[in-house]
This record gives sequence, structure tokens and C-alpha cells, in this order.
Amino acid sequence: MARAKMLLVEDDAALAELLIWHFKREDFDVSHTVDGEEALLMAQESTPDIVLLDWMVESLSGIEVCRRLRRMNGTANIPIIMLTARGEEEDRVRGLETGADDYVTKPFSPRELVARVGAVLRRVRPALAGETLTFADVEMDTVGHKVRRSGQVIPLGPTEFRLLKHFLEHPGWVFSRERLLDSVWGQDSDIELRTVDVHIRRLRKAINADGQYQDIIRTVRSAGYALDTEGMG
Repeated sequence: MARAKMLLVEDDAALAELLIWHFKREDFDVSHTVDGEEALLMAQESTPDIVLLDWMVESLSGIEVCRRLRRMNGTANIPIIMLTARGEEEDRVRGLETGADDYVTKPFSPRELVARVGAVLRRVRPALAGETLTFADVEMDTVGHKVRRSGQVIPLGPTEFRLLKHFLEHPGWVFSRERLLDSVWGQDSDIELRTVDVHIRRLRKAINADGQYQDIIRTVRSAGYALDTEGMG
């Protein structure tokens, strides 16, 4: 299974400890903070797959954190679930209108929350559902390190494999060269930006079998690259 990264923003220590235990048991990689400002920094430094966000946290309200996450390019599409004791319809509507994907009123069952998180992730990130990542006619076995397209084995180098895996885990997302460097090579890498272009070309050549298949890696002018079925070469 592709391990999902969760950012938990919750200032109730006992509840946070309980949620961390439940989600780690489900193999989530959980980062936690009690502070809204710190949550924004953490989300920028290491993009989570999902955010659990309490309405009332330190320094910034959960509503404002949600609003800012939605405004930032790197976090605009991350699913956000609001946690709150405010159960009035007006508050629920406000949370959803701010950009939250779901709204859970306290007290709640941790098991129910785990199920809701799983449902949201299956909807927006189906790649996290198992060890095989798929998109269109491309299939990646992340355990066996094998890639097939229309059933044909596609040989990839280790860097191209990591690049494709990153794209498969975020279908449709546009990634700048800088973001790809951070995510695929690591934030401490000294590799130049044009190296990303070189590996993208290698990946394209391999995955498209020298023109045998449709190009699924789209170049977005002045923005970066994305995996979708409107690739233009």
C-alpha cells in the first residue's frame, strides 16, 4: 500500500494522541501540530495527502488555515476534513464553503473518522488504495518495481520509476520542476532544474514506447508537468 501522509492540526492533547494511535495503526504517516501557522509551514515543507483540521487551534483559526491552504498552489487540492464541536448548520456550511471536503462534529467515533478519511482518499487519491498504481492503461507494481502499459512491460531506470510513481499518486496535478526536485530527489539535492527535464524526456520515451502509445505526460507552459490523458509531448 502507498502510505498516506496525514497532517493533524488539533490542540486537544488527549484527542490528538487518540487519533494518532488510530491512524498509525492504519499505517498512516501522521504529523501533528497544535498551531495554525505551523500547520501552514508543515504543509508547504512536506505536502500531506490529507489534513484533519480542528476549527479552534492556536494562532490561526482552522477556518483561516483551510482558506490559506486552498489559496496556495502546492496545497490547493489537498482534501481537508474539519473537526469541530460547532454542530450548527450555519457553521457546517461555512466550513464547507471555505473549502473543507468533510465536516465531523465532536464527539465522534475514531473508527468512523478513519472510515471517512478512507472514503475521501479513495475518491480523490485512488492510488493510495493498494500496492498497484494505475492510470489509463499504465499499471505500476510498487512492490515488484514493475511497470506495464497495455500489458507490455516498460523498462524504467530508478529515477524514472520514482518520477512515474509520484505522478501516478497525484493524477492530474501540475508539478513545477522545483516541486518535483523536492519530492523525487529530496529537498537537500543539489541537482539542477534542467535535470528534471532530462528525466521527464527519458520517462516519456519509455512510457510512450517511442510513439507507440499516447503521451500521458503533459507539459504545462510556465508551470511544469502533469499526468493526464491530454499529454501533448
